[in-house]
Amino acid sequence: MASSVFGGGIARLCGVAAASTAAQLRRLVAQALRETPTVEVRLDWLKNDAERHTFLNWLQRHRPAKAQIIATCRRRVGGGEFAGDAGAELFWLMKAREAGCAWCDLEVETLRELPGETVHGYAVPENVLLSMHDFRRTPKFPKKLSVPASGGARAIKAAAMARSLQDSVRMLHLARNSRDVVAVAMGEIGLPARVLSLREGSALTYAPVASATAPGQIPLGDLKNLYRAHELTRATQVYGVIGNPIGHSLSPLLHNTGYIAAKKDAVFLPFLVENQKDFWKVLPDFGVRGFAVTLPHKETIFAHLDEVEPLAEKIGAVNTVTVHKNGSLHGRNTDYIGVLRALERKMKLRGSRVVIYGAGGSARAAAVALHHAGAQVFICARRPGAARKLAKVVDGEAIPRSALRTQKFDALLNATPIGMHPHERVSPLAASELNCGLVMDLIYRPMRTKLLKLAASRGITCVSGVEMFLAQGVAQWEHWMGQNAPESRMRAAVLRALKNEENTRW
Repeated sequence: MASSVFGGGIARLCGVAAASTAAQLRRLVAQALRETPTVEVRLDWLKNDAERHTFLNWLQRHRPAKAQIIATCRRRVGGGEFAGDAGAELFWLMKAREAGCAWCDLEVETLRELPGETVHGYAVPENVLLSMHDFRRTPKFPKKLSVPASGGARAIKAAAMARSLQDSVRMLHLARNSRDVVAVAMGEIGLPARVLSLREGSALTYAPVASATAPGQIPLGDLKNLYRAHELTRATQVYGVIGNPIGHSLSPLLHNTGYIAAKKDAVFLPFLVENQKDFWKVLPDFGVRGFAVTLPHKETIFAHLDEVEPLAEKIGAVNTVTVHKNGSLHGRNTDYIGVLRALERKMKLRGSRVVIYGAGGSARAAAVALHHAGAQVFICARRPGAARKLAKVVDGEAIPRSALRTQKFDALLNATPIGMHPHERVSPLAASELNCGLVMDLIYRPMRTKLLKLAASRGITCVSGVEMFLAQGVAQWEHWMGQNAPESRMRAAVLRALKNEENTRW
């Protein structure tokens, strides 16, 4: 396993502890040390000097012998919370050394204000991590960064906001080409690069212990135990999911749980893709072997694929792409599997009357699946033209929304994103429009949508979109891995996460 000036393995995972009071910060440090020996304490986040004194006095008395504490008191000019000047920052870093901190993070803005632009002569912690942050963009870094011979730093950190996946790749290349450099791609677009930065040679990767201190961060427990960032190598198979938005997706939890249970050297990453061209350009750099596709790319992705399975062609949407060794892209659809498995457990599909609300990629998958199962399919959508087009594909019937109040159906499926997190209080349909024996919402987050709550209040059988999500995801996993998935472990992880989320929210 690769090592750096901070050590190897788990020591390269740095837990970020940031709180407004000394008591809170102590608890976060203790929590972080259960996961990793390397912890950054954000002294600048403490609300006043009294709290800083209190915390450092505690740290001097209780610092674990094997802990590697990085003291940071970042000024506002460098993107931190500390309102003092450079002299005040150095004062607290010197106090941190007295408390036993072996490392400190010193931003380049402070170094430039010091005589001779060096920390020599200041009793700050012996090891200095010289940091530079750009919270607006990714600047044009040289191909390789080197620790300055003067200045007193032992390592350097470059953290830049990733505005594109290509920006993220540039940060990964910086990590690969440099020594004793921490390379951080900030922002949600930069999240995959954060996970892969250690395997590319970054000396550290950061993760918050509790609340995020920078955009795009992954909680420390997940970075270590779900993504296993410290164990990834160039041989690790990379998979992912593309979408916009993507932060709500539980696909990384589902797939990574399966990899861990099956002891697979693989990782599944969420890619925020605002522009597909951006993603295609970086596909080889990330080494992606396959990826799931979610909104809004399921239909538009066809133009970029080399081969598509006939069923996906008929559906008109792809949710699963395999990248072959020669770089060719093969598309298929597993959403239809999810729909069938979820509904067949609750009702007889052949001969039933099922109405689908929506006409997008998910609606098309559901419609084709139901048609193949022998159901009579009705399509209701805000765009009448799209409803008629989809209905024609499955020998179904397009109906106006007013028909939902006057006609009876065996089942109704919501295939729109209306009601998805974070808009849980919204329903795509009114209770009076639910004239059916069963309602299924293809949304899985939240597990109990407003639509399902309305249906339950009328005594209607409810099917959560989580059932479809699990079935289609397991099918993807098995397609890529070539073996049966540890389905029970994967299901338990997703259901636990959704229930915890509901408990927290309500």
